Amino acid sequence: MATKTTTTTDVEIFGTVYHVRGEDNPEHLQEVATLVDQRMREVAQQVTTVDTAKIAILAALNIADELYRRGKQQEGERVDIQERVAVLTEKLEKALES
Repeated sequence: MATKTTTTTDVEIFGTVYHVRGEDNPEHLQEVATLVDQRMREVAQQVTTVDTAKIAILAALNIADELYRRGKQQEGERVDIQERVAVLTEKLEKALES
């Protein structure tokens, strides 16, 4: 069984540097941190609070909402694909019988 290498990467989110440890490559961790930073900055422009924790929670809610919606969309697409496969399988079986 292969062991995964843990790396530490410095990332900056909303003006603060964090030392993030993970098994992903540093570029991936940086991209994720950039996404969080962007979302926090978007939220900060829309609210009057300067409370970083509140801004972080609102950004997390926005990211979670997007993830949830994409999951529901993919679930719907999966059901649609399964229905299409069933129809095509039925058509194929009928064609092979004749």
